[in-house]
Amino acid sequence: MSRCTAPKYGHRTASAAAACPACGSRYSRSYNSYSSYSPSYYSSPSSSSSGSGSSYSNSGQTKTKARWSSAGSTILYTPAEIRTLTPVRENVEKRSNLPDLRDVFLCHAWDDRKDAAKELHDLLESKGVTVWFSEKDVLLGSSLLREIDKGLAKSRVGIVLVTPSFLKRVNDEGIADKELSALLARDLLVPIVHNTTFEDLREVSPLLGSRSGLSTIEDSMGDIAAKLAELVTP
Repeated sequence: MSRCTAPKYGHRTASAAAACPACGSRYSRSYNSYSSYSPSYYSSPSSSSSGSGSSYSNSGQTKTKARWSSAGSTILYTPAEIRTLTPVRENVEKRSNLPDLRDVFLCHAWDDRKDAAKELHDLLESKGVTVWFSEKDVLLGSSLLREIDKGLAKSRVGIVLVTPSFLKRVNDEGIADKELSALLARDLLVPIVHNTTFEDLREVSPLLGSRSGLSTIEDSMGDIAAKLAELVTP
C-alpha cells in the first residue's frame, strides 16, 4: 500500500498532493468533481425582450415596457398596470384626432386641491401634459357642474385621485359622484391611490375599487406622472 508523503502536516500545494502516491488519485477525483460544477446554477437578473419590450423580475414581480412606450423609454409596468391601462390607451388612440382635447381631466376632492392634486397637476404639466384642473379652469361665478361637464367632454383621459379626503366624500350626493359616473361610463378612468389603499377604496366604492390603477405605495408621484404622460402621448 502506498504511504502518504506528508502524513502530519498535509500537502502544502496542489501539485504536491497530486504527486503523492497515496493522495494523488483521491485528489484527482475531488478536483475533477469540483471542476465539473456548473456556475450556471446561480442566476443573476438580466434583461430580456418580449412583445411589450424589456423586462426584469424583482421579488417575483415582473415589469415590462408597454406597447405604447417609445423606443428609448425606461418606464416599466406591472402586469396589472398593463391590463388597466391598455383599454385606456386604446381610447386615447381613437380620440387622438379630435380637436381641442385636454390630455387629462383630474378628478379630486376639494380638500386636496392645494396639496396632492396640485402636486400631480404640476408634475403632469412639467411633462407637457395638458390638464383640466378645477383650480384654474373654473372661473369665479361659473356653474361648477357645467364646467365639469365641459371638462369631461374635452379630455382624452380621466384620472381620479383617491385620498382619505376623497373617500370621505365619495358616498355623498355631490360633484365627485357626477364626475365618477361620467368617467365610468367611458372606459377612460385611471384611479390614482394616494395615502390610502385599494382595499379602503373597495369598502367605500366597490365599483371604482374593482378597477386597478396606480398607487403611490408602489411608485412616487413623479413616477406616476411619467406613466400618465406616456399613456396620453400620441
